[in-house]
Amino acid sequence: MRLFDKARHPWLAAFRAAFPLTAPVGLGFLFLGCSYGMLMGVHGFSVLYPLCMSALIFAGSMEFVTVSLLLSPFDPIAAFTLAIMVNARHMFYGIAMLPRFAETGWIKPLLIYGLCDETFALHVSTVAPQGIDEKKFMLATTLLNQAYWVSSSTLGGLIGARLPQHTEGLQFVLTALFVVIAMDQWRAQAVAGRTGIILGLVVTTVCLVIFGSAQFMIPALLGIVLLCLALRSRLEQA
Repeated sequence: MRLFDKARHPWLAAFRAAFPLTAPVGLGFLFLGCSYGMLMGVHGFSVLYPLCMSALIFAGSMEFVTVSLLLSPFDPIAAFTLAIMVNARHMFYGIAMLPRFAETGWIKPLLIYGLCDETFALHVSTVAPQGIDEKKFMLATTLLNQAYWVSSSTLGGLIGARLPQHTEGLQFVLTALFVVIAMDQWRAQAVAGRTGIILGLVVTTVCLVIFGSAQFMIPALLGIVLLCLALRSRLEQA
């Protein structure tokens, strides 16, 4: 009966399968998105700003940066350069997802547009359950995560500066989420298959020491990609 229901309502089945996996992301977005929306409200922006920005930009780090850009003198070149620097990591996400997105048809633009950090992590660490279409499952994951962010940002914009609670440090919720996902990936891999994870950790640590916390992301991503390309045959054998 369950398989029949999945076959009859494939989209509903995909969303039901994706929801438990995306729920922790939604919880993290609840705090972080609300803090972003409240930041917009504190600076005098109406709720339409976090609503539209979270739906159209859909890049949490850049949205926080955009608050200061909107309050600064108009400088499109600086804004463009900053946007490229802040979101350059998404190019690497896209490269990694090329094989899985290759045959997704009309949903490919939606998958590309909604490929945020959390969605990428889930795509890498999970596969569609048995009986669930892979394409629909990926799209359901993407749309649910975006819906969490948009609704949380809008809620924060509605609340504005009315809540007396101090929200500093809530960003750690998503940091903890990524730690849990990384641990799951480590446990799922055999000992030989953990080479890529170790390389990523070493390269990131070295770049953090050399470039500092504000500049390490792009060098770390470049270093990881170059090492993975150089060691591709060994990593595939592992």
